[in-house]
Amino acid sequence: MLFTKGFLTFLLYYFGAVSLVALVLYMLDKIKAMGGAWRVSEKTLLLCSFFGGAVGGYVAMFLARHKIRKWYFHAVNILGLLWQLGLLLYISWKVLL
Repeated sequence: MLFTKGFLTFLLYYFGAVSLVALVLYMLDKIKAMGGAWRVSEKTLLLCSFFGGAVGGYVAMFLARHKIRKWYFHAVNILGLLWQLGLLLYISWKVLL
């Protein structure tokens, strides 16, 4: 069966790792933006946030005050948070019952 405690643990580690990567990418992009150097593409930041790193991406947006004026960054991070939290809650419910 797909919904096991092991799978839930894997998802928690996956979301945690991708969130850490997203946080680092947002911070790196902010540092590079201040120095006028090479930048991380918006596409990369958004994809990383949506596909597992929404927590790290959204936290980094506010910690670094980076991309907070762009509505689509808020939208993608919130949608990512919703589907990631929804998946975790659904699998937790299946595992515990």
